[in-house]
Amino acid sequence: MNRPATADDASEPTRGLHRPRLPRWAPAALAALALAIGCGIGLGAGMDSKVQWGLIAAVLYVALTYGFTARVEGRRQAKDRLATSLVWMCFLIAVVPLVSLIWETIARGSKVLDGGFLSHSMAGVLTIQPGGGVYHAIIGTLEQVGIATAIAAPVGLLTAVYLVEYGRGRLARAVTFFVDVMTGVPSIVAGLFILSFWIIMMDNGYSGFAGSMALAILMMPVVVRSTEEMLKLVPNELREASLALGVPKWRTILKVVLPTAIGGIATGVMLAVARVAGESAPIVLLVFGSQAINNNPFEGAQSSLPYYIYEQWAAGNDASYDRAWGAALVLIAFVMILNLVARGIARWKAPKAGR
Repeated sequence: MNRPATADDASEPTRGLHRPRLPRWAPAALAALALAIGCGIGLGAGMDSKVQWGLIAAVLYVALTYGFTARVEGRRQAKDRLATSLVWMCFLIAVVPLVSLIWETIARGSKVLDGGFLSHSMAGVLTIQPGGGVYHAIIGTLEQVGIATAIAAPVGLLTAVYLVEYGRGRLARAVTFFVDVMTGVPSIVAGLFILSFWIIMMDNGYSGFAGSMALAILMMPVVVRSTEEMLKLVPNELREASLALGVPKWRTILKVVLPTAIGGIATGVMLAVARVAGESAPIVLLVFGSQAINNNPFEGAQSSLPYYIYEQWAAGNDASYDRAWGAALVLIAFVMILNLVARGIARWKAPKAGR
């Protein structure tokens, strides 16, 4: 059955059996032309920011691509290329700040990043003089994040299992609602809650464990949501096959459902860890910072990488600025390693495709 003709079809040029196409080098040539015109406009208008030049060039590239494609290939192909160009432009606009941030952190943080910086603390080092290190902050971050993970991961996992496998009625809806609310709770609110309950009411001192409890509150909704989505992806046929063999439901969950979704669950936990590793507000309220190494997270003030960055930047001198950038680079590397581990676990535990 023939499709009725449209205005776009009538506007598209045809030459025999083949429609004309732009050559393969046309997108690169148009991009170069748009970049040259954008730089010329930026120079002529006296714009100092090269970002403005890039935005002008991007707009010109989209307009030139649409115009030339509509002229040669027709409006339908022009609309397709327009959508593709907009997607690429949005992607580049999103990538530029990320690349700029990483480049700036590496360029500034590599000045002090060496073995001594990673193996020494700030004990006995004045903030105005060079030297010192970030070892005590690394120890604090690892202990605080590790304790928070030990608290939040089991609770979040069991909550997600309840919502997916058992949850029905008002209780399940209430739990889902409060998990959604907790997802948007500011980190400072979690810190204030632990400060009022654990330190003021319970009369406990500042410690890494207090910061870990606040971080666990921030981790739980992320773990619940990610685990819930992974459990929903497990086919019901696997559950039904196990139950049909007479296996109890709890054993089906333990032996069938969780192993099937373990890759996605591990990825969600790692992403939750990466999300709280850079939190500074609860640490400032609860851990209180320390210049020396404190290996005991349950007693005494302790430092962490986010607090160390805040502390060194607040000192306001060149040596402290360099240490702050170095600690920021260490923190980015830590989060990147966690993400790589999560991806590795997800790929390792992913279902193998059959031949």
